[in-house]
Amino acid sequence: MGSLRFAAIALLASAALGSPAFAQSSPTYGVGRAPTAAEIRALDISIGPTGEELPPGHGTAKEGVVLFEEKGCVGCHGAAGIGGPGPALKSKTGQDVPIPKRGESITSLFERILPLHSPFATTVWDFIHRAMPLGNEGTLSADETYALTAYLLFLNQVIPEDEVLDKQSLPKVKMPHRDDYTQLPDWKPRTPRLQGYPY
Repeated sequence: MGSLRFAAIALLASAALGSPAFAQSSPTYGVGRAPTAAEIRALDISIGPTGEELPPGHGTAKEGVVLFEEKGCVGCHGAAGIGGPGPALKSKTGQDVPIPKRGESITSLFERILPLHSPFATTVWDFIHRAMPLGNEGTLSADETYALTAYLLFLNQVIPEDEVLDKQSLPKVKMPHRDDYTQLPDWKPRTPRLQGYPY
């Protein structure tokens, strides 16, 4: 009988605490506020594989090589993307860089070159735009980001030097290792998990 009474009290307490009236009357301690729509838009900068979210702009490798020096990229990544203290941006062995399979350890045999290993060129653009230059992240314009992306893709022989990258052309760039990644299966929310999925 005692456990039944406890269960009833716990159920009533959780219903009361979870109610909107309780949430409105709970103390806020004067910390924080709801973000404005403009603040949410400013943080919503993710670029997907289709490039729908890409801003207007354009750039070429010839413009990118100038920016690579002007913006200080050579200080971390070295001239032509090799030899600096930061990650290499150009493969020493060409496009035939193996991708480690699941469970394999990553050793020096595997070069981790973003402009080569990324399955989508939009991922390269997205990373440069949000995370570079170090210490001044998010300060590159769309045109500068297109140009730097074009330069890195050219360095790794993914695109020709004179190709113009923009909102329409960037998602169409065929990345060397795109087919090496597992394709996601079709799955919709509130449907059963995939057969054989362990969780």
